[in-house]
Amino acid sequence: MNTRPIHKMLWRFAGCVVGLAMVATHPAQAADGGIAGGPTASYSIAFSNSYAGSDFRKVMVRNWQEIAVQAQKNGLIREAPVVSANNSASEQAAHIQDLIVKGVNAIVILAASDTALNGVIRDACNAGIVVVVMASLVTESCVYTVDYNWSAMGRVEIDYIAERLKGNGTLLEIRGIAGDATDKNISDGIRKAAGDYPGLRFAKTVYGNWTASVARKEVALALPSLPGIDAVATQGGDGYGAAMAFKAAGRPLPIIVMGNRQDELALWKQERDANGYETVSVSASPSVSQVGFWVAQQILAGKQVPKFVEVPLVRIDGKDLDAWLATMPVGGAANPFYSQASVAAMIDAAINNTAVPTPLPEITKQ
Repeated sequence: MNTRPIHKMLWRFAGCVVGLAMVATHPAQAADGGIAGGPTASYSIAFSNSYAGSDFRKVMVRNWQEIAVQAQKNGLIREAPVVSANNSASEQAAHIQDLIVKGVNAIVILAASDTALNGVIRDACNAGIVVVVMASLVTESCVYTVDYNWSAMGRVEIDYIAERLKGNGTLLEIRGIAGDATDKNISDGIRKAAGDYPGLRFAKTVYGNWTASVARKEVALALPSLPGIDAVATQGGDGYGAAMAFKAAGRPLPIIVMGNRQDELALWKQERDANGYETVSVSASPSVSQVGFWVAQQILAGKQVPKFVEVPLVRIDGKDLDAWLATMPVGGAANPFYSQASVAAMIDAAINNTAVPTPLPEITKQ
């Protein structure tokens, strides 16, 4: 399936990101702003992916591969291999060690653990390899981090739910993968935001592994013992499965926060057109892999890059539903395109403590 976005994305500036200390460790030509032009044609940038079992991760890998092919054609890199583990930190550590031995110049890591990879990551840094941790966290300090404000995601969900329910209701929380740092950060954000609304009560928490099939199974198992559920707080990829579980149980569809997947948005549109169903959708985008790629490439090219670069979450409200859904193939997700220039602007926003670019759908076709 071709997952290349069929629409270009417009950029607007919204929200602020805090820039941390600027670091430029590579001896290539430096650049204080804009795109760094140091020579990187002979360099190898590898992607170490902790898990490839969901549609979201599959699109993420394809996004990486597509932009890497173009970067090769443009003489910006030599190669950009992808290695995926089976959600195993030990397997991923072995993959990273192999990349070190092969002498890659940079490794972009979507980490299976915030601590278990620290040793091998330190080995990579000591070998002079640029390490960028993407859409995940590790506690090793030598890395650059490209990530979202997960607490803000929880705030979007709970503020929306509280507004719709006038501050009172019973909630179900669907988490991601147990033990994953991102899962914990999103859940912590949800719970922290919910603390502002004493009338909101969580009846149950289940783990959906960010996939519709697992979420459907776990919600279906939980529903017989649950009271009426007014809203479901999610983490992305689980909204459709949750909805199918409620329908199969003959229960009314609660407010389910969607996660920007095509099946979720198509269901939302179907329910909206049939009976006026309303919700909101918010999540990371699989094209974060493109941000990770360009951050690594720009570090190698000599650009000053802060240790943390924030990527904007993609929020979809009812007024934008049709436009976003039109950009997605079946099995896809909201997938803004991140060019070298847009990522350089994102880096500059972090450095200068200015607005971070937020993607919007454009109706004009590529």
